[in-house]
Amino acid sequence: MVTIAVDAMGGDHAPAAVVDGAVAAARHLAIQLALVGRTADLEAALSSHHDWRQLGLRIVDAPDVIGMGDSAASVRRRKGASVRVAADLVAAREAAAFVSAGHTGATVMAAHAAFGLIRGVDRPALATTIPTRDTPAVLLDSGASVECRPHHLLQFAVMGSVYARVALGIERPRVGLLSIGEEETKGNELTREAHQLFKALALRSPGEGGLNFIGNVEGREIYSGRADVIVCDGFTGNVVLKTSEGLVELFDAALGEDLDKAFRARIDYAEYGGAPLLGVAGLVIVGHGRSSARAVRNAIALAFRFASTDVLQRVEQEIAAAGVMTGRAPHQ
Repeated sequence: MVTIAVDAMGGDHAPAAVVDGAVAAARHLAIQLALVGRTADLEAALSSHHDWRQLGLRIVDAPDVIGMGDSAASVRRRKGASVRVAADLVAAREAAAFVSAGHTGATVMAAHAAFGLIRGVDRPALATTIPTRDTPAVLLDSGASVECRPHHLLQFAVMGSVYARVALGIERPRVGLLSIGEEETKGNELTREAHQLFKALALRSPGEGGLNFIGNVEGREIYSGRADVIVCDGFTGNVVLKTSEGLVELFDAALGEDLDKAFRARIDYAEYGGAPLLGVAGLVIVGHGRSSARAVRNAIALAFRFASTDVLQRVEQEIAAAGVMTGRAPHQ
């Protein structure tokens, strides 16, 4: 049976919301869950769920917590931090994946330290599922790597394409590079150079790691459905994500009960649960800091789904086929 480690102290509403979400997941999925955190706090949160011991849940004590205001780098020396203990469980193969809605930077660093990067990847990327007019799309990076070089964006594009195929069922994902204009000469040095790398890889056949690159996409096109995979650096992606969340909150406040239920579900982050951290040699799902119990449940379900597939191997194989290793341009 698949075991998922959960950073039960991570997030604004931890541990209560995390525990409630974990219990809900355990009731609907054939999984075992390791709840990582302060034992006394977790026992108190679990006290309202009298059947939790029969659901395949166990507590793994972690006396320390990386707060949202703490430095991400502090995870290196804080061995007892819940996010680090959760990552170590995966590294020791006591769990197949871990989920955290805590400090994103600390989660990325804990995963990187515990697993390392897969062959051919220099930077990890958070792949966030976003709604469009038609079907969902993938935005990456949404916050893992804020400083990037052109070949990092190329790696993100390949990883995003693999993820779109595995998670969204899109056979030939259309990849767009986020910029300030559709012309390849538009944008800053990063996007202009990345555009040329994307073009070169697009000349190759799909069997040789070719990319279905459709060119630059502007901010107004992110939710149009024109691209299935939108690539940018982590700083830009996180700004896009947070801006979008603010707009959703505005619509909700302005329309209230008039907001269509189906539409509300499409734009609710809790429906997607979290974003996989692509590029590290282990399965990690990063949830929103404000994750509700429903979001945690869905994040665990996503981790379970990936743990049951060969997604990591597929990403590694396609990165290698694309020839984007360690800053090298693809062979033409």
